[in-house]
Amino acid sequence: MQIAIHYKSKQFFFVLIKLSIVVCAFYFIYHKLKNNSQLDFFSFILFLTKKELFLFKNLAFLVFLSTFNWFFEILKWQILVSILKKISYKEALEQSLASLTASLFTPNRIGEYGAKAMYYIGDLRKDILLLNLVGNMMQMGVTLIFGIMGLLLFVSNNELHLRRYNFNLLAIIIIITGALLYFFTKNSTFSIRGYSLQKIKNHFQKLPQRNLRIAFAFSFIRYIIFSFQFFVLMRMFQVDIAYYDCMIAISTMYLLASFVPSIFILDVLVKGSVAVYIFSLLEINELTILCIVTLMWLFNFVFPSIVGSYYVLKFNLPKDHSST
Repeated sequence: MQIAIHYKSKQFFFVLIKLSIVVCAFYFIYHKLKNNSQLDFFSFILFLTKKELFLFKNLAFLVFLSTFNWFFEILKWQILVSILKKISYKEALEQSLASLTASLFTPNRIGEYGAKAMYYIGDLRKDILLLNLVGNMMQMGVTLIFGIMGLLLFVSNNELHLRRYNFNLLAIIIIITGALLYFFTKNSTFSIRGYSLQKIKNHFQKLPQRNLRIAFAFSFIRYIIFSFQFFVLMRMFQVDIAYYDCMIAISTMYLLASFVPSIFILDVLVKGSVAVYIFSLLEINELTILCIVTLMWLFNFVFPSIVGSYYVLKFNLPKDHSST
């Protein structure tokens, strides 16, 4: 009888935790949209209505691009996990979206690591944490590759504009970026998520190269998709800018924004501030850029996290733990 009561109490608290995660995620989404210091919610809706963004064909295409983006993120997770254990695409989808919901209100998406690890038995969890780190580092690697090229081209193409604006600020950002890259590559004692760079490097070298190449290719494709989506939104807002010039600015924006630590729910605010600064040098309207950044956040993070809340609620611990 006592064992049954203990089991029911355990189940009750487990359900309570899952509900808390979902409630917190929805509250933070509501709070960010309602109390955005950069963009008033009603002005945002009014501006979208004037730009005819709510046309079905426009919304359908944006949803398609977001779905395509997450399709490759889920495939990337599936190929990485297959190093340890074969999982179906449906399982990878559930783990990816549920972990997104759990990470929505945690600093720098750290909740994603614990959420994905919870889907596996104790012996595998440490390896799952490292695989998730490898996947995120691959995406960051792609951001760095495109971002550094974009930043150099951006500075070169907009030298006159930069003189008119705060060139010193951008110069400081470039120096800090370079210093961080040098520090990360030279300091083997530095740790990420509790793992030293040397340990991560050793673990990385032991992983099957085929899986890593495929996962990196998916990271590359994802970058192309969501940067193209940003450009599509620019055209929907009738911004007259060539794809080449827009990609240079977008890659610069994502590079600089990636070095600013933030709570994930404030990611839109961080990217909004950086985007306004970068695109102001191209003399593009501030309200337009803030609306685009907010829409990117909604389509690629908020809507998938709402779907992920379903998987959070139906989540159960692996059998070896749930039965104890």
